Amino acid sequence: MKWFIKVVKNFAVFKGRASRREYWMFILFFILFSLVLAFIDGLIGTFDPVSGFGLLSGLFALLMLLPNIAVTVRRLHDTGRSGLWALAFVIPILNLVLFIFMLLPSSYGDNKYGPDPHESYA
Repeated sequence: MKWFIKVVKNFAVFKGRASRREYWMFILFFILFSLVLAFIDGLIGTFDPVSGFGLLSGLFALLMLLPNIAVTVRRLHDTGRSGLWALAFVIPILNLVLFIFMLLPSSYGDNKYGPDPHESYA
C-alpha cells in the first residue's frame, strides 16, 4: 500500500526513476481498487455494461490517469529509456513493447535520469 501512496503523492513528478516494485505494486493496488469500486458500482446500479465502467470506478480511473502516466515515465527512466516511450500505448502493437519494458530489470547505479532507487532499499 505504501507504494500506491508514494505514486499518488508524486502524481505529477515525471523526473527521476521508479523501481520495478514501485510500478507493479501501484498497478496491483490500482486493479484491486478498480475491482472493488466496480463491484460497488454494480451494487448501487451505476455500472454501465456497455462502457465497462461505473460512476465510481470511472472517476477513480480518471483520477489515477496522471499518476499512472508519471510512474510509467519514471519506470522507463529506471530502465534507461526515454519517457517518450510512454506514448507507445497509443499504437496497439507497441503496447506489448511497453509491457516488456515494464518487466525488464532496472539499470543499476545512477543513470542520466537520476540516482538508483534500489539504493534506498539497503
